[in-house]
Amino acid sequence: MDRATLKKWTPSPLTLILLGLIAWLWFRPPADVSDETRVVQPWQVTLTDGRVLTSVQLQGKVVLVNFWATWCPYCRKEKPVIDEFWKHYRDRGFEVVSISVDDPPEKIATWMRDKGYAFPAAPTNTSVIAAFGQVSSVPYSFIVDADGRIRHTVGGQLHYPRLEKLVAPLLPAGR
Repeated sequence: MDRATLKKWTPSPLTLILLGLIAWLWFRPPADVSDETRVVQPWQVTLTDGRVLTSVQLQGKVVLVNFWATWCPYCRKEKPVIDEFWKHYRDRGFEVVSISVDDPPEKIATWMRDKGYAFPAAPTNTSVIAAFGQVSSVPYSFIVDADGRIRHTVGGQLHYPRLEKLVAPLLPAGR
């Protein structure tokens, strides 16, 4: 191969940086999972259909509180997984509350409807922030047990096997 051909096929530093960035974004490191046993203070959200959902109404259920945004590519990738898991486990006492960190109710409702998701969704509010803290990156999830204790936090994208590993042991056996 002559020098001119080699130079023609050698990528520029900018191309290498962009390829590295794409690879990092696509093959992002796995989510950071931590275990906790912290009691969550009472909270409530106004769902996109106007109903109010409170933490008291969710007592006795294992709840995935999932913080997300419509613009977030990892949130978009995890939503079908959350939906499938919810449909499979909701009869055993599993619930999802999907909390958008920055979208108004109308945009959340349209997005959820267009994607065909039926689990509850709402915008964040002060009671949610007081209960879970200020979520600074999305996706970010809390798994709350039937007694109202945060058992796991997941910083990053959820996958079905991870949900199964974290949630299934908290659910009552075969219902």
